[in-house]
Amino acid sequence: MGSHTRNVLTVKAIAASSAKKLRDGGGLWLVTKGEARYWIYDYTHNGKRRQLGLGPLLSVGLAEARAKAEEARKLVRAGVDPIEQRKAVERKPMTFGEYADVFVDAAVKAGRWRGAKTEARWRNILTNHAAVLRPKAINSITVAEVLEVLRPIWGVRQETAEKTREAIERVLDAAKVEGHRSGENPATWRGQLEHVLHKPNSLVKKRHHAAMPHADVAAFMGRLREVKGVEARALELAVLTATRSGEVRGALWSEMDLQKKLWTIPAIRTKQGKEHRVPLSDQAVKLLKKMVKESVNDFVFPSVRDGKMLTDATLGAARKAAEGDGFTTHGFRSSFRDWTTEVAHAPREIAEAALGHAVGDAVERSYARSDALERRRALMQAWADYLGKPSAIASPTNPSVI
Repeated sequence: MGSHTRNVLTVKAIAASSAKKLRDGGGLWLVTKGEARYWIYDYTHNGKRRQLGLGPLLSVGLAEARAKAEEARKLVRAGVDPIEQRKAVERKPMTFGEYADVFVDAAVKAGRWRGAKTEARWRNILTNHAAVLRPKAINSITVAEVLEVLRPIWGVRQETAEKTREAIERVLDAAKVEGHRSGENPATWRGQLEHVLHKPNSLVKKRHHAAMPHADVAAFMGRLREVKGVEARALELAVLTATRSGEVRGALWSEMDLQKKLWTIPAIRTKQGKEHRVPLSDQAVKLLKKMVKESVNDFVFPSVRDGKMLTDATLGAARKAAEGDGFTTHGFRSSFRDWTTEVAHAPREIAEAALGHAVGDAVERSYARSDALERRRALMQAWADYLGKPSAIASPTNPSVI
């Protein structure tokens, strides 16, 4: 195999050469096959000459090729055939734990989740709650093994149990797509686990956010405007825009365009993980212009104490100060939704889009794609007007809001 000299090639020399075969030394070669160039490690094992492919030049650079060749040399010196070693590794199926970690890492890298809390929840579920599955080959996970994970917590810690089942199902679905397993998903609920586990809704009654009747919100807003403080103004905007507490508390001035009367909430800050454009009513713009004068940092509603994002509890305190105790901040979204049906007679897809909800059928998806911004703008202005002068707004006999 020639001289023992190694590291002969340089990146420039490779780029300048059109030779079909270039030697780097120590058994490492760059060869041309067809129109592509590939790295190979040429070695002898048990008296037989063999060649180990190390990857194409397009994806494996010179330094990486040398590192791979050195790993192969160590195996040869130890009496191990690198090609047979690779085959053995490829034959060994991934464990559930190995693939679950790869799945989470890929989701984080792709920015699929909104923040560190979501990542931490997934890692906790797949590491701790699904611990029984981690050492098992991912291509052999059965319904019995999934039930071994779920039964101890099903009906006891129901929310955790349901999230665990969903996480296992997602991981196994992804593994099937990538060819690591085949057949039915043993963690599927419909048509499978629903027959051996009680239905979740029969075990746990979902908590609904207490919502103030929409007819009472105008009076509440009148009281709220008398409450001083950044927290009260944040709650006021939340009600006017029917947005979530976290979206308002985390609002940044960079998201606001007061000239276009538009608030663009980036995907990373929304529950659906998609950008949500919120048309601002005249009342909302007026409120924000007042906040501009008091601005101290990037937050629209910074905490007076430390300049950081407000906590949900501070909005709750403002709500109580305006005699809104017994209701929730999130509940005002329900108040708005009821009003869209009972007073505004808004089409369902427009009302749902205004709340930033995902919508389902083809017609609704077309609204989601177009964003229906101007129709939503009319709806949000009508809502703001209703909160100021409810008697002047469309009634069931005057359904002409949008």
